[in-house]
Amino acid sequence: MVTSHDVARLAGVSQPTVSRALRDSPNVSAETKERVRRAARSLGYVVSESGRALASGRTRRVGLLVTDLENQFYPYVIAAMHRQLEALDHQLILHTEDRDGEDVTERLFSHGLDGVLLATTTSDSALPVRLRDRGVPFVYFNRTSAVEADSATVDAAAGLGEVAEALAHRGHRRVAAIFGPRNTSTGEEREEALREALEHHGIGLPRALTHRGPFDVETGHAGMRRFLALPQCPTAVVCSNDVVAIGAVNAAHEAGLAIPEQVSVVGFDDLPPARWPVFALTTVAYDLTAMAQAAARLLIERIEAGDRAGSYRHEVFPTRLVHRRTLAAAPAR
Repeated sequence: MVTSHDVARLAGVSQPTVSRALRDSPNVSAETKERVRRAARSLGYVVSESGRALASGRTRRVGLLVTDLENQFYPYVIAAMHRQLEALDHQLILHTEDRDGEDVTERLFSHGLDGVLLATTTSDSALPVRLRDRGVPFVYFNRTSAVEADSATVDAAAGLGEVAEALAHRGHRRVAAIFGPRNTSTGEEREEALREALEHHGIGLPRALTHRGPFDVETGHAGMRRFLALPQCPTAVVCSNDVVAIGAVNAAHEAGLAIPEQVSVVGFDDLPPARWPVFALTTVAYDLTAMAQAAARLLIERIEAGDRAGSYRHEVFPTRLVHRRTLAAAPAR
């Protein structure tokens, strides 16, 4: 069986240099890396992940915790994180968190993860506390909680401020909103930002014109159906994300309403489906790929720094309104 010591002898370097070279360490010159790789190829040497883990105390596996895979938001996040982690010589292990409250803590620990990316954390979740207490590094993605950690999030205020201005400019006075769950930082921040922005333009959000639920298609569909059943339905509906907005658009079409001629719809996230001609959704955009990559990079840097890690870092991405087909002037009623 070929070992790293065989590669070291053929390449004329030490065994630790072989390990560093094959991990693409910046402390090894490009010339040495290429010499080690040529030696490894000629000998048919393949790195043993189990051996590497035993030697380093690390598995080079990182977990990503999401709520469910049916949500259109996650596939785009997973792809970006996977590419970034692969470039950093780490493997992404996906875990789903059931909505019935299943405790995933032990499941995460049993996989020997070096760290965890938390994409679905609620404000009342005990998981961040348990990860912290066990010394497992973690990073918040698109969420935060009371337990301090590195994070990659968005600043919703700027984009939602543009939404409120666009609605007011187009004559919308009866505006409805479909919010996310109260126990998520994302839901709370987007609700607060939208309310403040609308109030700035003299537009209130009465209880009858608000709906709340998970960030999924069903929430958007149910919210729109409830609004359309009111004696006077809203002229515009602002949704907590694009997935919710798609559900709202579907409900409006089922009811025979034309978008945006009879009701305007605005989303948040600017997912690829929002750009499809069938939706052409007006939405609040930010660089989702860069944010996913930032979360992955922050986690690897935290893992590699270990006890030398400094203060927590928070990368916040700006937002802006992208105008497409689903927002128009308020209809005369």
